Amino acid sequence: MWQATVCSLRRASSRGWQRRLPWPGPAPAAPRCRCPTWTSGTLARGLSSMGPSIRLSPAARSLFDEPLAIAVQGLSPRQQVTLRTSLRDETGELFQASARYQAGDDGELDLARCPALPGGSFSGLEPMGLLWALQPQKPFWYMMKRDVQSPFLLQLEVLEGHGEPPERLLAQAQHERAFLRDGVRRVPVREGRIRATLFLPPGEDTFPGIIDIHGLGGGLFEHRASLLANHGFATLALAYYQYEDLPQKLTEIHLEYFEEAVNYMLQHPQVKGPGVGLLGYSKGGEVSLAMASFLKNITAVASLNGPVAVTSTPLYYKDKTIPILTNYEKHIKVIGSNILDCSDILIDPFQAPGNQSLIPIEKAEAQLLFIVGQDDHVVKSEYYATEVCKLLQAQGKENFQILSYPGTGHCIDPPFFPLYPVGNHPLLHKRAVLGGELRAYSKAQVHAWPQIQAFFQKYLNDK
Repeated sequence: MWQATVCSLRRASSRGWQRRLPWPGPAPAAPRCRCPTWTSGTLARGLSSMGPSIRLSPAARSLFDEPLAIAVQGLSPRQQVTLRTSLRDETGELFQASARYQAGDDGELDLARCPALPGGSFSGLEPMGLLWALQPQKPFWYMMKRDVQSPFLLQLEVLEGHGEPPERLLAQAQHERAFLRDGVRRVPVREGRIRATLFLPPGEDTFPGIIDIHGLGGGLFEHRASLLANHGFATLALAYYQYEDLPQKLTEIHLEYFEEAVNYMLQHPQVKGPGVGLLGYSKGGEVSLAMASFLKNITAVASLNGPVAVTSTPLYYKDKTIPILTNYEKHIKVIGSNILDCSDILIDPFQAPGNQSLIPIEKAEAQLLFIVGQDDHVVKSEYYATEVCKLLQAQGKENFQILSYPGTGHCIDPPFFPLYPVGNHPLLHKRAVLGGELRAYSKAQVHAWPQIQAFFQKYLNDK
């Protein structure tokens, strides 16, 4: 059974902070496959007027982080078919998933009711499997979305039989997976030194404000910020190196730059104060925790597999300096095909006497949410989060919680982004294990994303 562990440390008991959120395990035997009564959708006809057809809901377009209902009508009773999804990213690289099914006695196939049979990208009752199981045809490729103003185009095909390759094409459809809801505004920001993009929900109201900070890799990443704006947050996607006139290499971090971004948000007429939230992934999580420790007006921080000590580049704020955590490259392991496993290269900041690299998170007044993957091979995220929360607990603080996901690696994206288990190591710039397992990661994405939104809604709207 898949389970996410929720840790909310309490002073009353050293072990009483752990409870478990159950997640459905293997699907039970499915009832007879029948398509539901559809209130909205789009019908994509087969290759003849009387042939099978694909039915989708929402119709021709949905947001990337939303579920998509898929059904096929007009098949022969108990006909065996293969369903295949395809998507090309902005570089033209192809992602595909496929699953084998058998229609019901009435020739209908509803993915919400019919389990996939063994032999495809997944098996069992997985209504969204054809989305979360998308994998690159080019090994070790990450699905990038730079231009959030244009949707991804998803292709769906129904193919006869379960052969390899499948036989003739019976039906096909296209569907747009968008990043911006109608009315969401995308505003490039070039204020002082700030290089960013602000996403504002529809309307003239004020909205809770979030700054989204990505990890190492450089550039401006907008996919997470744009999707958050669809859910009612004024979200600033912030670049901090290798973008326009920002430094091309990250040799040091100065929090004054990020402080400018906080002030920009709080001065914006459509950002609800008195504080802002921070959503940081990897290095961005590290920076977000440092911001909460040193800067004012930080109300809530969600860290996605972020270190709790300074790594790779020293951090500065006014007269304060935090040196980097020592790493030992001799601890690198080499596994098949010259792929590195760097799980053990960073020194343990909690066991090193006199270590000065830990971020003084005890100074933070913000609410803290640590989202960690138990299979993270870049940072020992779960261990770091647990240890730092023990330190906070010892000082009488209760402003934190941990969401810990099994089978989840370093990369945690919004729902339905493909698993990225092996890729470019953020520190060594070589191919390395990042971690994660396909089905478990898909469950983690779907669970964590609304938890992040609920966390920010609670604390950024709290008067």
